[in-house]
Amino acid sequence: MKSAASAPVNIVGAGLAGALLAVLLARRGFAVVLHERRPDPRQSRPERGRSINLALAARGIRALERAGVMERVRPLTIAMRGRMVHEPSGASTLQPYGQREHEVIYSVGRADLNRLLIEEALRHPNVTVRFNRQCLGADPARDRLRLRDSVSGAEEELTLTPAIATDGAGSAVRGSLAAAGLVTVREEWLDHDYKELTIPPIRDAPALERHALHIWPRGGFMLIALPNTDASFTATLFLARAGAAGFAALGTPAAVGAFFGEHFPDAVPLMPHLLSEFAQHPQGQLGTIHTAPWRIAGKVLLLGDAAHAIVPFHGQGMNAAFEDCTVLDELIGARADWQTAFAEFERLRRPNTEAIARMALENYLEMRDAVLDARFVRLKQLAMALERRFPARFIPRYSMVMFHPEIPYAEALRRGAVQARLLDELDPGPGREVEAAIDLARTAQLIEERLPPVA
Repeated sequence: MKSAASAPVNIVGAGLAGALLAVLLARRGFAVVLHERRPDPRQSRPERGRSINLALAARGIRALERAGVMERVRPLTIAMRGRMVHEPSGASTLQPYGQREHEVIYSVGRADLNRLLIEEALRHPNVTVRFNRQCLGADPARDRLRLRDSVSGAEEELTLTPAIATDGAGSAVRGSLAAAGLVTVREEWLDHDYKELTIPPIRDAPALERHALHIWPRGGFMLIALPNTDASFTATLFLARAGAAGFAALGTPAAVGAFFGEHFPDAVPLMPHLLSEFAQHPQGQLGTIHTAPWRIAGKVLLLGDAAHAIVPFHGQGMNAAFEDCTVLDELIGARADWQTAFAEFERLRRPNTEAIARMALENYLEMRDAVLDARFVRLKQLAMALERRFPARFIPRYSMVMFHPEIPYAEALRRGAVQARLLDELDPGPGREVEAAIDLARTAQLIEERLPPVA
């Protein structure tokens, strides 16, 4: 595909995916114009209360390495080796994510990472970033992209082709295409919302383990906390919108204090600003967005959350969007025109984004309910034991998603279902030591019959 002589590539949305994609395209010699509705994040403070902390895993790391920026990102991250599960009794237990040294995920602040990626994009002379530019819509029939300067109010029209929409779950580009009948959109909202809170560094309070993702699962709702580089934690409450144990019942400071005191008593001393933050921070929605198609000829493409937003419970929203960028970059390098690249991108990515959307929803149930279940813990131990004995064939589904970017999401979902049935059959039951209870001959036969080696 030609680059230098081509029209500039319009990227609508200079968030994480848009900024990374700009870097990748600039490295190929394309002229890129990023249009962003927000002010320059390097000169303004990030919105508080709206950003669930991000978990950077192998798929995202591979994309950042491809763009040549991972070493700059690394100081912004903190390794998390597992889930620290806080029981109602006050006891806590670390459930490791994997069993190898490299099998960790990384907490990273959205605002810091976004600033870094924008700075990296602007290192390339062929990248322009236009802040305070609100997208009003895309019109493929007229080949026009409509924008408004949010400071002056002036509107403008630009040549659309080619345009890539990375403007998030509330994508203005997707909305305009849907309004024109060019795409269909299905939004599946959870009946649970979220609210972001803060655990600041507190000198005299018991310290939380910094290298873990903390979870207070309470069977139907949960509180989580991810570490930040300044020794604070970003906490997020996930709770039903309605009902006695829901946001609707927490309309007063007294109700909030009583709820946290009952369900998260060990977290309350760590959250001195709980009541003020709960009152001031917005209540966010959670949902999955299904769009079809993702592209209009070679004119416009939806990518990342603009095409396939998912719930955050597998820590893969950013990683999936970054993997989108990697796949599109590979296709652009191998294809002769935008239409072919866009069509192939959707063909390759759709099965995988549908798979991670499903797994993310399933992981919510696991995080808020199953992690305290004795059978869940036992089967997790069994899965790790099988992985140690049959590493080329048995890889736990969570590990396939988080640590094996060479395994597509759809394949992780498929193999994971086979493995779940195997674990059910091989479950030694309560009261037995898992490793000693494995019937090696039968187990080897079942695994060899049902699980071919990972390619």
